[in-house]
Amino acid sequence: MILLDKEPVKRAEKSLKKFDPSLSVITLNSSARTAQEAASSLGCEVGAIVKSLLFKTDNTFTLNLIAGDQKASLNKIKKLLKKKDVSMASAEDVKNITGYTIGGVSPVGHINKIEILIDHSLSRFNDLYAAAGHPNCVFKINFKDLQSITNGSIEDITE
Repeated sequence: MILLDKEPVKRAEKSLKKFDPSLSVITLNSSARTAQEAASSLGCEVGAIVKSLLFKTDNTFTLNLIAGDQKASLNKIKKLLKKKDVSMASAEDVKNITGYTIGGVSPVGHINKIEILIDHSLSRFNDLYAAAGHPNCVFKINFKDLQSITNGSIEDITE
């Protein structure tokens, strides 16, 4: 089965095309499971890679979109969400909440509605690359469109 036929990739692509028909999924020959791998495959800066990190608070989840060269700040996220306990979601929670497996979590096309926070540091890049449902699939988008397509809140959420 080719990667573009996989259900999670199709779901991500459907969201992209609905937002802008010119957006498309890029299939890489090598894995983009990590930001470093993705940057190497694409020939771009690590910071231009969007990491989609799911955090759990009580009974809710928040997807945090972080630049590949940054680290999420639990303290900033806790303050922003006004929660005492915030932790990384388990691999099982990531799959159940987003419909994607770790390494291919797209900022779009989730199976559940999720609050999305976007780190402002991503705005330094003209082009961003984010996962599209599989570790070898990404899409290219600019910061303004990433905010629009995800309806994410732009915040300072990195260390």
